[in-house]
Amino acid sequence: MPRVLGVLVPIKWRLAVLMADREMDYKELAKVTGMHPVTISKHKNMRTMPSRLEDSTLEKYCKALSCQPGDLLVYVPGEGNT
Repeated sequence: MPRVLGVLVPIKWRLAVLMADREMDYKELAKVTGMHPVTISKHKNMRTMPSRLEDSTLEKYCKALSCQPGDLLVYVPGEGNT
C-alpha cells in the first residue's frame, strides 16, 4: 500500500491506464500538453497520486486525454488508515 509523508494512502493514480487506453505514449502526451517528457514519464510511472499536483497540470492531462479528474484517480476502500 502506498505511503505519502508516512501516511497510508488509499488513492491510486491512473495516468498510465488512461494513456494506454488512448494508445498515447509519454512523448505524444508531452507534445499535446506542452509539458516536459521527463515530467510525463515520472507521472506515468507513479502508482499513487503525486503528492503535489498543480491544478494546471491536472487540467492539461484532462484536456489531452479527454477525461475528468476523477478518471485519473481511484479510491480503494479498505486501503489506508481507518
